[in-house]
Amino acid sequence: MTAFQLHDTQSAPSDAKPILEGSQKSMGMIPNLHAVLAEAPQTLKAYGTLHELFTNTSLNNDEITVVWQTINVEHECTYCVPAHTAIAKQMGVSDDISQALRDETPLPDEKLEALRTFTKQVIAKRGNVEKTDLDAFFKAGYGQQQVLEVILGLAQKTISNYVNHIAETPLDEPFQTLAWKRS
Repeated sequence: MTAFQLHDTQSAPSDAKPILEGSQKSMGMIPNLHAVLAEAPQTLKAYGTLHELFTNTSLNNDEITVVWQTINVEHECTYCVPAHTAIAKQMGVSDDISQALRDETPLPDEKLEALRTFTKQVIAKRGNVEKTDLDAFFKAGYGQQQVLEVILGLAQKTISNYVNHIAETPLDEPFQTLAWKRS
């Protein structure tokens, strides 16, 4: 595999520098994912824009985490699962939810489990879900808006998961204790 450069504010292309500076300011570090994405400033910008849009959907923090981590686990992203475990903690998501997502065990809430199931179906069926899949999702209390929001979350996580696979993005030091591999 080709080694991808981990950019900083000095080495990054000029269009990526302000984004990396923003990451440094808001997170106290430049996550390695951002450092890799900086090679293609438009991709870094797209990832950040999708992140902002997804975190401002109708989904609450638990639901956002369920969508993110379901996608991360399904794509076996050993960078994003630990990173989003830490993010979930910052968002006030319970450890029970985070651990169930990481371990692929039932979630402590039926509605969240329906969200995970639907998200997995969207991934597995590449969007070609069946009426029964939608009916079960709607019966759990979700609507058409949330169907589209799951797809938005998938767009965001596809960028990061695929980039991390191809670039073999090293896990940042703050996430090392949360390392994950599918069992």
